[in-house]
Amino acid sequence: MSAMMRPHAELSIRHYLEQPQVGPTVVRIVLGAQLRRLRQERGISREDAGHAIRGSHAKITRVERGQVGFKEKDLADLLTLYRVHDEAQRAEYFELARQANTSGWWHQYNDVLEDWFELHIGLEEAAEVIRSYEVQFLPGLLQTEAYAYVVTRLGYPDAAESKIDRLVSLRMARQKLLTRPAAPRLWAVVDESVLRRPFGGPDVMRAQLEHLLEVAELPNVTLQIAPFSVGANAVAGSPITILRFREPELPDKVYLEQLTGAVYLDKQESVDQYTLIMERLCTAADPPEETGAFLTALLDQLP
Repeated sequence: MSAMMRPHAELSIRHYLEQPQVGPTVVRIVLGAQLRRLRQERGISREDAGHAIRGSHAKITRVERGQVGFKEKDLADLLTLYRVHDEAQRAEYFELARQANTSGWWHQYNDVLEDWFELHIGLEEAAEVIRSYEVQFLPGLLQTEAYAYVVTRLGYPDAAESKIDRLVSLRMARQKLLTRPAAPRLWAVVDESVLRRPFGGPDVMRAQLEHLLEVAELPNVTLQIAPFSVGANAVAGSPITILRFREPELPDKVYLEQLTGAVYLDKQESVDQYTLIMERLCTAADPPEETGAFLTALLDQLP
């Protein structure tokens, strides 16, 4: 799974205008990439582009990475700076910006949703393949409500009960993508220690293990266990998520979640490096066909 990107401005604009069902996060990233391409082709620096929209080079960077929405005046000024004067072509850019600025379903959770995680949800919704490795908790897409509550409370020990409930509700809503039409493929590798930690006590873990047995039967879900016997050369010290998209203009992205933020990587050398780690993990972990027996054995060991 190597990073791929095949940009073509005119084709991309028309393509996304003809597919309004594509999520706003994808459209925002594509439009930002097209603006970056225009700027680079005209030999204009980020500093000069930022000055044209009464901002800084940092603002241009956020726009080009699809991290922020598009103001009509800023877009108009950038298109003029980049010598895009044809009215029909400009109209296509403005329409794409309108699509990029629409709200995804997750915006109803803005009261508890961190900015750095909002981007991940949008990318998750657009992904064709989600590959994940977890060393401490189960992937959010595979958690039961009770397990998610325990994990969320650990992350927000001083939060009000209402915030915890909202965060858990958001996590449950994310899981709907696994059973929707054209659902993405989820390929998760979970460290054995994750399954042996008794989060919430025996009842919570029993329900969680039973849930994993059910979800692992979905045709688009592959679940592997990395046992304690896996050597240090194969394991990674922190969780990794790699997302691949249906849209040819979007490169693969690596998502590295931290305690109070996240890092997103899409340079090919970075994606290739993490993909190699993921491939090594999948090879070293127990085969997917052994996952059911492993989970059943754990269930039998619970009091």
